[in-house]
Amino acid sequence: MSEHFDRRNFLKLSGAMLAAGTAGCATGITGSAVAGSAGSAAVATGMMANLPKAKGPRLVVVGGGTSGLTIAKYAKKEYPAFDVVLVEKRDMYSSCFSSNMWYAGVIDLEFLADHSFLDAAVNNRYTYFNATVTGLDRASKTLVTNEGDIKYDFLVVAPGISYDYEKIGVRDTGVMTALRQQYPGGFISPTEHVSIHRKVQEFEGGVFVQTVPGGNYRCLPGPYERACMIASAIKKNRIKGKVLVLDANPDITIKKEGFHAAFNELYKGIIEYKTGMAVTGVDVEKKTIKTEFDSIAFDDAAIYANVRGSTLIEQLGLMAPSSKSNQKEANIDTRYMNLVGDPHVYVTGDSRPHPYSKSANTSNTEGKFMAKVLAARAQGKEIAWVSPRTICYSMVNADPMEGISVDAGYDYSAEKDAITGFSKDTKTFENRDGAKGQATLEWARGMYRDMFEA
Repeated sequence: MSEHFDRRNFLKLSGAMLAAGTAGCATGITGSAVAGSAGSAAVATGMMANLPKAKGPRLVVVGGGTSGLTIAKYAKKEYPAFDVVLVEKRDMYSSCFSSNMWYAGVIDLEFLADHSFLDAAVNNRYTYFNATVTGLDRASKTLVTNEGDIKYDFLVVAPGISYDYEKIGVRDTGVMTALRQQYPGGFISPTEHVSIHRKVQEFEGGVFVQTVPGGNYRCLPGPYERACMIASAIKKNRIKGKVLVLDANPDITIKKEGFHAAFNELYKGIIEYKTGMAVTGVDVEKKTIKTEFDSIAFDDAAIYANVRGSTLIEQLGLMAPSSKSNQKEANIDTRYMNLVGDPHVYVTGDSRPHPYSKSANTSNTEGKFMAKVLAARAQGKEIAWVSPRTICYSMVNADPMEGISVDAGYDYSAEKDAITGFSKDTKTFENRDGAKGQATLEWARGMYRDMFEA
């Protein structure tokens, strides 16, 4: 099978499958994997999930983050005949985006967490199914969960990222566990944010390290914004301490003029910024971070390891060969996100192997496009590719609130079949001011409304 699935064949196959009425069927579980399934295991149990029989083609979305919530909502809007099921292992939502502002007291925890998966499902006419995915049988188009099997016509897997501690020289599982628990990166789970918030509130002085990984990591400006918010708290509370930013990159990765200005003008003597400081090891007991050039002692830290596609991608047999992605991301079509060789399985959000910013707004705008793709394909049609958009605000001062922002698009090369980078209309707005500070809050509120309200 060719690397890029022929879309004329896709239309024939998807039309035939839907005409056969496969949605919600409980029979036909086979013991073989689909050709080219990259290790997809025959794991369907035959015990069906406690869900009503599908009334139309069933779209199952795995992951209730920004990508999954957006696709679940907008796929139903684009094609009301879809029977949409959102499978999410959490029973409580809290966003990773905007969490940095909590550390400095700009927002409270309710701002991040006062949003309900149940309300989102009711408001947007889909089903929220609280379960953990344990396997995938692509031959029988069956998703396996701890609450039973779910048949699908189309499957979207949007599980986010995992940390890759080996990339920062940590291979011992005991040390990995200690790092996750004592010095969490703060870019995956809500409990990490709670831990870092406590760290900032209880910080009594010394050196607070914030690391910045190399590669394409979640929320490029996030670690720099966090450094500003922690420094703001230190400044406000008159603590004798500093934030030491150890950046694996040669310079700030995005909005660098705005962040450098904040570091130098707002937090001079509080933020110390060092470039080319890739972490090569961590001694948790001695509170020491090792780099190629130095060994650095710290009093507290948020150690942000390199990222990779969620381990669920690997477990389900959806991971790209290492020659295509060194971050263990999904093996999918460059523009339309379907698994190579399988037009019924898609991987979206931060587990995709694209140079898109791994950020909420990127996943949101991409999700709206993917909803149109899925709706079109369910009806045997195709649509033109549209670039996602990365509109991102960063708070750099807590009191008074001041922010900076970027508005970016992306270019696609048909010759290379690759996303080649930011589009020419990309703009940055790096002079901090109160208007952009307020816009940072309004942007987040708009994101929540878009995902949870009708």
